[in-house]
Amino acid sequence: MKQQNSAHMAESNNSEYVVLEDASSTSLDKYQRVSVLPLVFLIFYEVSGGPFGVEDSVKAGGPLLALLGFLLFPIIWSIPEALITAEMGTMFPENGGYVVWVSSALGPYWGFQQGWMKWLSGVIDNALYPVLFLDYLKSAIPALEGGFPRIIAILVLTVALTYLNYRGLSIVGWLSIILGVFSLLPFVFMGLVSIPKIKPSRWLVADMSTVDWGLYLNVLFWNLNYWDSISTLAGEVENPSTTLPKALFYAIILVVFGYFFPILIGTGAIPVDRELWSSGYFSSSSNYGGVWLRSWVQGASAVSNMGMFVAEMSSDSFQLLGMAERGCFLNSLPRDLLMELLLPGFYSLSGVILLSWLSFQEIVAAENFLYCFGMIMEFIAFIKLRIKSPTAPRPYKIPVGTAGAILMCIPPTLLILVVLALASLKVVAISMIAVVIGLILQPCLAYAEKKMWLSFSKNCNLSSFHFC
Repeated sequence: MKQQNSAHMAESNNSEYVVLEDASSTSLDKYQRVSVLPLVFLIFYEVSGGPFGVEDSVKAGGPLLALLGFLLFPIIWSIPEALITAEMGTMFPENGGYVVWVSSALGPYWGFQQGWMKWLSGVIDNALYPVLFLDYLKSAIPALEGGFPRIIAILVLTVALTYLNYRGLSIVGWLSIILGVFSLLPFVFMGLVSIPKIKPSRWLVADMSTVDWGLYLNVLFWNLNYWDSISTLAGEVENPSTTLPKALFYAIILVVFGYFFPILIGTGAIPVDRELWSSGYFSSSSNYGGVWLRSWVQGASAVSNMGMFVAEMSSDSFQLLGMAERGCFLNSLPRDLLMELLLPGFYSLSGVILLSWLSFQEIVAAENFLYCFGMIMEFIAFIKLRIKSPTAPRPYKIPVGTAGAILMCIPPTLLILVVLALASLKVVAISMIAVVIGLILQPCLAYAEKKMWLSFSKNCNLSSFHFC
């Protein structure tokens, strides 16, 4: 791998920072690095997983607004987030991702808060997928609808998918390719069989007086965020300085096409009854190709949740692993054993099990709320590093100056404020409790380390980077 030149960056407290080399711990060298194609599908599952869950956008706003939303929202939100991820991820090509960016710009305290909120958001997000997977299977296996069998099924499924992460990120990446192709192919066939039925005039249907703006924006936001999650495993990427930007570019095309095309076909092939367009509509409707295609879409819906689970688990695990590498997270085991057992996966697994009892709406709302806080700190860190360290090595740099970088962050920041304003009081209360826990937890952990009650060892193989 190419070695980047070291560059010094000044933090607000005048501590000295060094841009990390393009490598992670040598103890991970025996694992196969992730190349472009598996990385594209890992990003695809971090962000999307297919068009399952976009149906509510049609219910909320009708065909026209749904189609416009999945064309315009990526410009406002997804592309800026992906560009920032590409620049910062190649500037700091190590596990931990956005935790490293925020720590380098704002200091160790806020770096920990970033890691805490984004990890909670990821764990909450991951709590959805075993539940949704079983929801697709319960029609065939009624016993999974509730009670003790459902609880056991969730635990077994969670443990089995977590084991895949233990087997290695390369396996997860290639599994994501297989699941991604299987999840998208039925919609290609749906498009082919629906061509004779399509009436373009149906795409223009809109009734602004009946738009549910809260539902509409939350559906778009939930389905088009998390582009930064792939940065947490940048240390496992083959030549991240070129691979990461390429993968993000191709993934944006795949995700947008994977959303827009099914909605285009679905709303154009048959008259739209907005009340029917809710989560699961694609997998329950046989209007597009008969029972055989419906069964295929249902199977694709189920395995899509598996893909999203393993991708999110990988991101969460390597985020904590990167924090442990920098002494930000509890590490009482020898380094090689930490790598072998993927101890962070255990922490994420525990959180997933504890949160699986929440409803779908509560999980999504709380996840979005915490995610927004983390994104605000990422934007601040990105702009501050542009201002304070303009000459630091950036293998990929967004071709805009400081003023352009600031302007680029304004539209997504305004969108974040709208999402936060739409949150219910219950979600705000739960999320703020989580935030307060993080604000208190970091000083408590620092005190415990000072008293030698806990071990927070750093990996000496990493370049000097004075934070955490």
